Amino acid sequence: MFAAVLKGSAPDRPSIAAIRLRGADSVDTVVCMARFTPPAADAMRARLLLAARDEFAAAGLVGAKIERIAAAASSNKAQIFHYFGSKEGLFDALLAQIVAETFDQVPVDTDDLAEWAARLHDSYVQRPWAERLATWHRLERGSDGALEAVIASNTEAVAAVEHAQRAGVLPRSYRPAVLLGLVMHLAAFWSSTSPEYGSLVAAVAPARRRQIVIDAVKALVGG
Repeated sequence: MFAAVLKGSAPDRPSIAAIRLRGADSVDTVVCMARFTPPAADAMRARLLLAARDEFAAAGLVGAKIERIAAAASSNKAQIFHYFGSKEGLFDALLAQIVAETFDQVPVDTDDLAEWAARLHDSYVQRPWAERLATWHRLERGSDGALEAVIASNTEAVAAVEHAQRAGVLPRSYRPAVLLGLVMHLAAFWSSTSPEYGSLVAAVAPARRRQIVIDAVKALVGG
């Protein structure tokens, strides 16, 4: 999944470096050897984030083990501290990446908030770790762990909703941030419901769950 191929080199063979050596008899000898290509820093960082995703989603920030993350990424603790500074830094970087990916894959569509909520619901179904990480963040980081990148993404989304309200596309029954928050919670209902409550709605088929999200958001915005 994470691979980089140097331009002009075949991915299935090492690139070759030629070194010209001059001996005592002034005769040049050309030695060919495989060129050492260090792993790209971004590839290593990506492997660490991928390993951290599974570890943090399962155990949270406190329960996660740096050693397990390093081993899963075929790396070591020193690399984690080099790239992220601390376990908390790794967790924060991961959460910021997850949020950025979500908004990139499912950009806010104020012309059709109901369909956007359905796509957001799909994203949570396909990426179950996203909601788990968000829950761990609320429990273990709280307001002290507020991330500027996440705040910026949310602020931009709220601004889009506010613009749509002023243009008459969306109702002004709620403040922009409240309206967006309600829609996001409706989209996350099925993926964030507790096991105790989930058992009460378990009989609802996946396709019907998606439609319920659409219907609920339409009712909210008066569509």
